[in-house]
Amino acid sequence: MTKQTAKPFLTNLYKGNNMIDFRSDTVTQPTADMRAVMNNAAVGDDVYGDDPSVNQLEHVAAERHGFESALFCSSGTQANLLALMAHCERGDEYICGQQAHNYKFEGGGAAVLGSIQPQPIENNADGTIDLNKVVAAIKADDFHFAKTKLLSLENTIGGKVLPLSYLEQARECVNKHNLALHLDGARVYNAAVKLGVDITEITQYFDSVSICLSKGLGAPVGSLLLGNKALIDKARRWRKVLGGGMRQAGMLAAAGQYALENHVTRLSDDHDNAAYLAEKLNSLSGFDTTPFQIDTNIVYANVDEAIDLKAVANKLKEKNILFSAGKPLRLVTHLGVTKHDINCFIDALAAEI
Repeated sequence: MTKQTAKPFLTNLYKGNNMIDFRSDTVTQPTADMRAVMNNAAVGDDVYGDDPSVNQLEHVAAERHGFESALFCSSGTQANLLALMAHCERGDEYICGQQAHNYKFEGGGAAVLGSIQPQPIENNADGTIDLNKVVAAIKADDFHFAKTKLLSLENTIGGKVLPLSYLEQARECVNKHNLALHLDGARVYNAAVKLGVDITEITQYFDSVSICLSKGLGAPVGSLLLGNKALIDKARRWRKVLGGGMRQAGMLAAAGQYALENHVTRLSDDHDNAAYLAEKLNSLSGFDTTPFQIDTNIVYANVDEAIDLKAVANKLKEKNILFSAGKPLRLVTHLGVTKHDINCFIDALAAEI
């Protein structure tokens, strides 16, 4: 029998690191150093509580963010759903923004799987929710109504950072009305870096916080849910019910811990690149970012109706440049995007419009 040489797996398929990709910061790939940490991670069965790397991540994360306990989850959607299901029972209600990710973009999971009623309120231009409207939406203690249990905020929301003063006011509001306060902190480290504060200056106001590790922080998979022990114990049970119990997940947890310890300060590079990208877009005819608040790594732009953005996106895809052709245009910078990449994108865009 002729001995065959092993071939690299999927060598001919799409390689993300050859692309310039502005679709989202979820497209980031593990760095070489992160891959080395993953390769050397100790593993065990996490459902039995035996994975040392998962246990370490949860312990470190809880301590770092000022909480009693933490849970490693497969995604931000799962972490947010677990928070809602741990805070609320069937027939309860949570209040959130009309543009909140856990209301608008997570498949209606709270209602479908948790029997929890969302009560959305229109977000203000800066991403906040009018707390007077929150109070007005709280249901009376009457069996005709769902029981209002929770206010959920998002930081950042559309790339916009909620002010610390607003978080303090929200905390005072929920305390007064006997509600819990959850933070969808998918990009909360972007908020902390933009504000120039330690992360605990934000997390201190919340009863629970979800943090995505696989966006700007650059881990391949995973989010954290933070809270007190009782809440996290309840969330852990619901994670199992939802099929989220992981086995030898230590390699993923090690990547998440590496991201927390090494990829936070560099988020300022993404913010600088977003500002640079906005400046360059404004130099092109038919693109205007000025109506939008650009705080962190997400850039929005209005695009002239005469520009066929889908056709342009297809043309640029042929040049290994990816973006989503929405109107308004949404572009996201991350550790896989450099200023040189932005210049290449602008040049390619200018050639097609």
